Amino acid sequence: MLPGGQLTTGGGTASLKATLKQLTGRKSYERLTLYSTNRMEAETESQLTALGQRMKWGSTALALAGGAWMRLWMLKALPQTSPDTLLYGGMAKNMLLHGQFAITDGSGVVHETLIRLPGYPLFLALWFKLFGLDNYNAVSYVQIALELAGCWLLADFVRRISPVAPLTETPTLFTIALALWALAGFHARPSWGNALAFTSAITFAALLRPDGALVGVALAPALLLGPPRTSIPLGRLIRMAIICVLLAITPFAFWTARNWRVFHVFEPLAPRYATDPGEATNPGWQRWMKTWCLDFVSAYDIYWNVPGSPLDLSKLPARAFDSPAQLKETAALAAAYDDNGQDLSPQIDAGFARLAAERVSAHPLRYYAWLPLGRMADMWLRPRVENLNIDLDWWVYNHHYSETRFSWAYAALNAAYLLLALVGLCFRPRYWPWMLLYFVLRSALLMTIEAPEARYTLECFPMVFALAGIGIYGGYKKLSSLLTKR
Repeated sequence: MLPGGQLTTGGGTASLKATLKQLTGRKSYERLTLYSTNRMEAETESQLTALGQRMKWGSTALALAGGAWMRLWMLKALPQTSPDTLLYGGMAKNMLLHGQFAITDGSGVVHETLIRLPGYPLFLALWFKLFGLDNYNAVSYVQIALELAGCWLLADFVRRISPVAPLTETPTLFTIALALWALAGFHARPSWGNALAFTSAITFAALLRPDGALVGVALAPALLLGPPRTSIPLGRLIRMAIICVLLAITPFAFWTARNWRVFHVFEPLAPRYATDPGEATNPGWQRWMKTWCLDFVSAYDIYWNVPGSPLDLSKLPARAFDSPAQLKETAALAAAYDDNGQDLSPQIDAGFARLAAERVSAHPLRYYAWLPLGRMADMWLRPRVENLNIDLDWWVYNHHYSETRFSWAYAALNAAYLLLALVGLCFRPRYWPWMLLYFVLRSALLMTIEAPEARYTLECFPMVFALAGIGIYGGYKKLSSLLTKR
């Protein structure tokens, strides 16, 4: 044994293991690092390590190139501009042209608004300033770069919390990946850089969408409660926590003050139904939708079209009526809605409220449990083909054979990710309770909404991808161990 406590291998590895086993009486020797005094062997190991590093960077570059190719191809083959995109873009242009966080109505009048948080409009304004107004193509390229950077951060996050695992989404997903990466980095080296990166990530996630605040709720405790590898004085940790909290709440303090000054309302995030003060929220209609709406098709055909478009009774499923009397009452309300210029007056909305109360009273378990669980399942399990050229009724095989087969394949791919993530959770990697907490909090929030969309679960997928990678590697190691024992 050398003075530094290192072990030589002069007697051979096998004899060394036997000696250690006799001394310790257990297999802990297998976890010790062996140091060799043989120069040639050390050089060979160094060469192998360098080769492994080149292979690792090569595979990383190949995976990123594949991801970039796929995204660029989809951008060219399936370009889309949604109403939400134009809404956010209009806000960004008004910030640049008029210095106001405002929207432009149908008559061209600009007026202040609070229906959305300022994060994404600010993001768009930056790139419009650099590349020109309405240059959504440039924004798409920037978001592709952010998605790929998020993939790299996730891979490095998994490397830090687990043995090497193979891993292969838009600003929100990047911020979540950055938060996870900074969390692991802080516990390895509790520096101001990692703490500020984590704070910036969770703050911008909340500025992009109100539900983005759940990232901070789930992960911030892990930052303080998780075991740092390096000791840090308690006083310094408290100072860092106080400064990071102040930095995190500062943008929302300005936003809240602006909303109070302009609208005289206390609104630290954004309204649930994306309405400005004084606009109707139609609570009766919203509650009636929640008594039967179960999937994305109902949201697309009915919920998004009212008010402003006809209420087509033929597209209502049978579960929307409990009796012929309810069908008759619903038809009367739909007729009154059409006669009112396809607008939900307070009287019509009250009619839907009465109808909803009747349905809830008759079937409370359906309203409070089965339908929310069904909507959540639809958001998690539905194949993510709503942005492809595929009919909404993709499951009707007789209408379109190839689309149905493709959609089921997408559903299977989605299910495979979820199953692999579940396997990864079973290996209980570091931070697994906090990732599970985020899944639970987000799913509970999604159970409260009326109209399910599969995109609402995408914010969970950075963690799903990380856990799936851990599941693949852990399952491979477990299988290899079992085969070796045989």
